[in-house]
Amino acid sequence: MQSGLYVSLSSQMALEKRLTTIADNMANVNTTGFRGTEIKFNQLLSDTDNKLNAKVAFVSQGNDYLSGDSGELQHTGNMLDFAIKGNAWFALDTPAGQVLTKDGRFTMKDTGELVSIRGYPVLDAGGAPIQLNTAGGEPKVGNDGMIYQGGRQVGSLGLFEADITKGYLRYENSGVMTTQTPRAVTDRFNIGIEQGYLENSNVNAMHEITQLIEVNRAFESIASLTADSESSFNEAIKTLGGSR
Repeated sequence: MQSGLYVSLSSQMALEKRLTTIADNMANVNTTGFRGTEIKFNQLLSDTDNKLNAKVAFVSQGNDYLSGDSGELQHTGNMLDFAIKGNAWFALDTPAGQVLTKDGRFTMKDTGELVSIRGYPVLDAGGAPIQLNTAGGEPKVGNDGMIYQGGRQVGSLGLFEADITKGYLRYENSGVMTTQTPRAVTDRFNIGIEQGYLENSNVNAMHEITQLIEVNRAFESIASLTADSESSFNEAIKTLGGSR
């Protein structure tokens, strides 16, 4: 019976973590370039000895990971809005270091520097801030990320990749800091840039609501099972203790 209580507790802890990720996903359903969080749970077998020689299975705390699904592309018509087609990221130079993002809402400062909506410099493939010509006219960006002004190439948008499964931290809205150093994408055969578009959040609101309902039901079911197990355990103690 005690093992049952511990198994129930491990399940509730796992459900609580899943509930937290659902809440975070729902809060960012309209955040440009946001990648939703998913969790993978594993079964853990305890080494506790028992008379039945049975293994007791617990639920792990779960490992979270970013959903790899792409968000829907939205046409804005703004020539400084960009969306990536394919598995790659823009890179920003922030006070915390290099941050990857899918949020392509960029602006040009009076000095010509291309920056994010938060004012962080956008980096090229070499990791240097992109500098535009303030008098060069409206920038045109090709599918390969090359930036042109007045028919002349003045720079390129850097595209980066990193193995996020090795570990990551979120930074502000849709930014991601990876434990593995990001690498510039050199082969852009399956990756391109759309100028005048933005990538929306890849969170499916209806799916998250369904998950929320299922998690709440599971939590209530486990809580009820825990209460029943505790009641049975107390009754057994009273009986064996001779109080009845």
